[in-house]
Amino acid sequence: MPFFIKSKRKQSKSKTKNQRPQVSLSGEPSKRKRKKLRLQNEEIESESEIESDDGNRKADVVTSSDEEETAQEKKLRLAKEYLSNLEQEEADKREEDEIHRDIISHRLKQDLLEQSGKLQKLVADEYEEPSLDDLIVLRGHQLSVTCTVISPDKRHVFSGSKDCSIIKWDAVGGRRLHTIQGGRKGTEDTHTGHTDHVLCLAMSSDGKFLASGGRNKFVLLWNPDTCQLLHKFTGHRDAISGLAFRIGSHQLFSASHDRSVKIWNVDELAYIETLFGHSDAITGIDSLFRDRAITSGGRDASIRIWKVVEESQLVFNGDPGSIDCIAFINESNFVSGSDNNSLSVWSLMKKKPLVTVRNAHQGHDQNGNSSPRTNWITAVAALHNTDLLASGSKDGCIKLWKTSKNYTVLQPLFSIPMVGFVNSLVFSVDGQTLVAGIGQEHKLGRWWRIKEAKNGTRIIKLKKKEA
Repeated sequence: MPFFIKSKRKQSKSKTKNQRPQVSLSGEPSKRKRKKLRLQNEEIESESEIESDDGNRKADVVTSSDEEETAQEKKLRLAKEYLSNLEQEEADKREEDEIHRDIISHRLKQDLLEQSGKLQKLVADEYEEPSLDDLIVLRGHQLSVTCTVISPDKRHVFSGSKDCSIIKWDAVGGRRLHTIQGGRKGTEDTHTGHTDHVLCLAMSSDGKFLASGGRNKFVLLWNPDTCQLLHKFTGHRDAISGLAFRIGSHQLFSASHDRSVKIWNVDELAYIETLFGHSDAITGIDSLFRDRAITSGGRDASIRIWKVVEESQLVFNGDPGSIDCIAFINESNFVSGSDNNSLSVWSLMKKKPLVTVRNAHQGHDQNGNSSPRTNWITAVAALHNTDLLASGSKDGCIKLWKTSKNYTVLQPLFSIPMVGFVNSLVFSVDGQTLVAGIGQEHKLGRWWRIKEAKNGTRIIKLKKKEA
């Protein structure tokens, strides 16, 4: 009995080692078998220990090699990369500084030339003649369009008309966005808009204010975004014929048929002063960066530059006739158009024009007779600080002109077909758009009527030639 219990213990012990030893008939393995099994187990354990030791040794070797590379080669490599990055950053910084300095220097030179009136970018030869696809027609006014203005961002165009209304247009899509309706005469105290012909529009260079004037003798100030009336300036005794904001400020100049120029502070909604000098109704006005304005005096055949700070004026005398439109080219040069169909370019340094083109808009009168006085120059425009000019009449086209570098030569570039009176012309700031106001009648009267003309605004996209 005791012997049986002992054989069971040894049997269970052998099972734990996953071995099934041979047993004798009595239930106990033989001594030779037990010894062999013990030797095999010892060999297996020793091999596994050796393998584990080898693995540890290999890991130790790898770890030691990594530590050796991190301490020496890796540190050296990182140091070289750091120095290389520093050198690259310094080189980029020097290059950026040089580019930045060049940009600032170029901008300062341009500003200096612009303020002195000597900046002239020769861009006229880069333009190509527009096609019909480059023309957008905006129809909405019932009577002749007399004035137009384009916002500084080129997104909106405003037009005024003899129907006493002002319309805000989407310059890209050609949609009407808002209409400031005109009112009947005698309702000036109750109506928020104009009650007579709208003759002039002007927008500040930052696009925050829109000013309008007309035959009802006052200047209205609007919010261009909402088309809400902000203020009414009163003081002129006759029709408002021209408006101009000084670029970079909210100083507003207004010209009138009462032969005076008034200056307004739009920020303070206040009147500043009145300038006198013309002996006939003022027909046009313009202003640039300096605190001065230029006006055309109609039938007194004079042009005056008003120096506000110096409290003085420069007088330029033209040919007999009426100088109907005026525009600054830069601070030292300007262009004018007359009712004798002549186009002139002037300089501050001379009292007479540098160049005059006679019969600039050729055409015939209603009886088919050729006459220089038939086609009055009704509108002029200049792309500021460039050699590109534009003029309009009633001869069925808008003409673009190129001036020479010294402004002594005026050459025609091309003509844009346009039926009707070209009562207004204005370039966008970047020179990519020309906006024209077209009517069946002249903006100041009813001397002629072109029945086939369509009252409205034209947006002309100006494209440059491909290189």
